[in-house]
Amino acid sequence: QNLHATGASMFFICIYIHIARGLYYGSYLNKKTWLSGTTLLIMLMATAFFGYVLPGGQ
Repeated sequence: QNLHATGASMFFICIYIHIARGLYYGSYLNKKTWLSGTTLLIMLMATAFFGYVLPGGQ
């Protein structure tokens, strides 16, 4: 269980690094790509939230 939680945290760190890189290089200028990435991020965060809440975090 600890390995699973650590892996999930590392995955989110990689996602945030990817977002920071996109902001640094100005990738947000391509609106269609940026909106699809934002949609995927929101879905990822919702999945992580429900994955934590539903089993009670045990």
